[in-house]
Amino acid sequence: MSKNKTFHKKKTLVVFLCCIAMLAGLIGRLVSLMVVQSEYYAKKADDLHERERKIKAARGRILDVNGTVLADNKTVCTISVIHSQIKEPEKVIAMLVKELGIDEAGARKRVEKVSSIERVKTNVEKEVGDKIREYQLAGVKVDEDFRRYYPYNELASRVLGFTGGDNQGIIGLEVKYEEVLKGINGTILTTTDARGIEQNGIGEKRKEPVAGFDLSTSLDYNIQMYAQQEAERVMEQKEAEKVSILLLNPKNGEIYACVNVPEFNLNDPYTLSAGTVLSGQEEKTDALNRMWRNTCINDTYEPGSTFKIITASAGLEAGVVTLQDQFSCPGFRVVEDRRIHCARRTGHGAETFVQGVENSCNPVFIDVALRLGVEKYYSYFEKFGLLEKTGIDLPGEAGTIMHKEENIGQVELATIAFGQSFQITPMQLATTAASLINGGERITPHFGVKVQDQEGKVIKTYSYEKKKRILSEQTSEKMRYALEMVVKEGGGKNGQVEGYRIGGKTATSQTLPRSANRYISSFLGFAPADDPVILGVCIIYNPQGIYYGGTIAAPVMKTIFENVLPYLGIEKTEVVAEKSKTE
Repeated sequence: MSKNKTFHKKKTLVVFLCCIAMLAGLIGRLVSLMVVQSEYYAKKADDLHERERKIKAARGRILDVNGTVLADNKTVCTISVIHSQIKEPEKVIAMLVKELGIDEAGARKRVEKVSSIERVKTNVEKEVGDKIREYQLAGVKVDEDFRRYYPYNELASRVLGFTGGDNQGIIGLEVKYEEVLKGINGTILTTTDARGIEQNGIGEKRKEPVAGFDLSTSLDYNIQMYAQQEAERVMEQKEAEKVSILLLNPKNGEIYACVNVPEFNLNDPYTLSAGTVLSGQEEKTDALNRMWRNTCINDTYEPGSTFKIITASAGLEAGVVTLQDQFSCPGFRVVEDRRIHCARRTGHGAETFVQGVENSCNPVFIDVALRLGVEKYYSYFEKFGLLEKTGIDLPGEAGTIMHKEENIGQVELATIAFGQSFQITPMQLATTAASLINGGERITPHFGVKVQDQEGKVIKTYSYEKKKRILSEQTSEKMRYALEMVVKEGGGKNGQVEGYRIGGKTATSQTLPRSANRYISSFLGFAPADDPVILGVCIIYNPQGIYYGGTIAAPVMKTIFENVLPYLGIEKTEVVAEKSKTE
């Protein structure tokens, strides 16, 4: 009997202790939920009864050097429906069909879909959004946000770039300076009951968006327009595939204009040019990517005779040639087992080095390269920065395609000397030439100048370090003189602008395969020749009919300089003005 009592007492005690333990656990759990994790569960409760809608931030504008707005924002609306709040579904459907132009089946699907919020259409014009508000239909939401807008449509399309549906940059400056331009989105929070109905009287919680900063660039709307119009004119006249024009300041690398015609409409960047025939989505994607490519930066080509500027600079700097050295051109040079022709098959006869530059004589430049030798010539290739990218502030820059030093024989050296058997970008050519005629300092080409807020307060100014000296001032001066003589007396005469001292170099290169008879015509010019403040490159791809650079590309740069030099405030020189009066 006593054993049973003891057993029952123990059992009761165990049950009691278990109850105490359970009660303690329950109290501990309540303390944890109500005290320790109270904020977490309060937030969860709020989340169940709050609906969030984003407010897009206004993207920072892109400005030209004078403050002209090249990329702006346009107020648009996003139309949404909330199923649980709709009281007159048929009226809502009819309104969506009428005002948004969508079909009835699509409108009905969105209105009848059971979801917290259903987006019907984005990027709706503000006028349409205001009309929809006037209906005052329950369950219909009209939120204002921003869409990127380009006031000048095709102007500098591959430089500026464009944004996607999420307002993020896709190509060009829009993507390169994304962090500067994008801003911070805001939110709208509304409180609902258990059925998802918004509670009257509680109102909305708004977190206002923060606009992005403006990007001020070196682009000049007027210069870009001058260059683009001239590029379009010559492309049409010569039935060319495309035309690229670069204009920059050779002293500091600021780019005034970068043209790639045909350009595309930034406000409609997914529409291909008329007449494009495609068999599927993959082909369309490839076609769009080609349309968006910036030929000046993303593509390489054989530069031809404009590259002789590099060979001449290396030869003069190394001391293997002087301006007065004498050469003889019979119309070709034999290098190992190859006969390499001059553009003038009958030859130029006896000529000085300066005359060889004027005549763009291949044998002269072959001789200079052979005097340098592979190792020395390649060292100047490296010193001048040709094996590195320019560092321009645009995405997708292509690098130089060059033989490895150990694979360069005498024949390869000879052809490299006059701009064949390798490829560079137009931007690399312009940058290197600018660095060789500006006194010898390598520049970094760029568009970005400063970042500022909407009121114009400067937040950040970009600086671009001057790289190491790549050429002596004395050699740079000699190059300016020789290239001025090209325009005065040689193949670049069509690039001369009355009253100004112009330096330059022409080129006519042939694309691979040579049998296709496709040519690239180009001219590189700068002014004033004694102290350059602008350098330009014009490249015409596959022109029909006459294709010589001095005949069709040099006049393009002449016309541009005739407009741009006075615009930049560069006065005509007295020496040339007096000479023109006596003629």
